[in-house]
Amino acid sequence: MDDIDRRIVNGLQGAFPIAERPFAIVADRLALSEADLIARVRKLCAEGWLSRFGPMFDADRLGGATTLAALAVPAEDFERVTALVNAHPEVAHNYAREHTLNMWFVVAAERPERIEEVLAAIEAETGLAVHAMPKQQEFFVAARFEA
Repeated sequence: MDDIDRRIVNGLQGAFPIAERPFAIVADRLALSEADLIARVRKLCAEGWLSRFGPMFDADRLGGATTLAALAVPAEDFERVTALVNAHPEVAHNYAREHTLNMWFVVAAERPERIEEVLAAIEAETGLAVHAMPKQQEFFVAARFEA
């Protein structure tokens, strides 16, 4: 990641313009060409610097649901289980943690019943018990990560 990539990562956090050509607007702010910005974002995603680039939807307000879930994954099986969990398009985030429950992920679905279907599939595929932790109360915490 070079200095331009860092400016891009830092500049893309927060409000992304809703416009016909949003990348042109952001590129102008960053003193880049639209094509260069798009190419660099694609490269950052392909190289794993960005795990996801896209909108965050409030699934509950749209009639869907979300839940936090966790697994206790044996260290020697972590990569295999990660690939199985991440293969589900409903999995929005997946993080390793230093805890007995060492894999935490968020499942977001367009229908509330789909959450249970996804979690059951992950249990069947991995052979591990999924611990679902549906939200009881929502808090908004803005997070910004400087590259």
